[in-house]
Amino acid sequence: MTIRIATPADLDAIMAIENASFPTDAWSSESMATELATEYSQYLVDEDAGDIIGYAGLRSIRGNADADIQTIALLEARRGEGRGRALLRTLLAEASARGAREVFLEVRADNPGAEALYLSEGFDEIARRPRYYQPENVDAIVMKLDLRAWADRAAAAAAAPHARAENAPMGGTSAEISPLNSANSAQQCDEEKTA
Repeated sequence: MTIRIATPADLDAIMAIENASFPTDAWSSESMATELATEYSQYLVDEDAGDIIGYAGLRSIRGNADADIQTIALLEARRGEGRGRALLRTLLAEASARGAREVFLEVRADNPGAEALYLSEGFDEIARRPRYYQPENVDAIVMKLDLRAWADRAAAAAAAPHARAENAPMGGTSAEISPLNSANSAQQCDEEKTA
C-alpha cells in the first residue's frame, strides 16, 4: 500500500469515498477540489494495487502554531486495517514539518472507532459542539493533540528495547513516518492492525 499526495486527478475517487462515508454531510466536489489545490492544505490518498482506498486532509499554514485535521475516510471494506492510523500519522508528521505545535480536529460523537483512534494517538477532548452535524443533530467532539509530546512519545518508544512498533506513536521510529513532499511523493506503509 502507498500513501501519496493527492492530485486533482484523484478527485473522483476521493468524492466516491466522501459520499459513501458521509452521505448526509459530504463536501461538494467544488469544495474538495479547492482543498486539493490550496497551499494551506495537504491531502493524501492511500492506494492499494492502484486503487484509492482512502484519503485524508490537513489544513496547516507554514509557521503557524496550530493545524487542523480536516478529514480521514476509507472505503468501508478497508476499515480496521490500520490504514486510518497510517494516514493520521502521516498528516501529523506533515503538521510538525510545517511548524505546528498543536493539532485540532472534530469527530462525530456517534463514531466511537474514530474517537478511539484519536485518543490512542494522544488527542484529548477539549469541547463538544452540540448538534453540529446536520441533519442528524450529532454532537462534534473537539479534540487537541500536543504535537511535541506526541513526537517525544514516538522517539521514546522507538528507543525502548524490544519496543513494538504498532504500540508506538508514529509506528515505531520517526524515520518510518515522514511528511510527504514533491521530492518524496510516495511513502510505502507497512500494514498494521489497530489495537
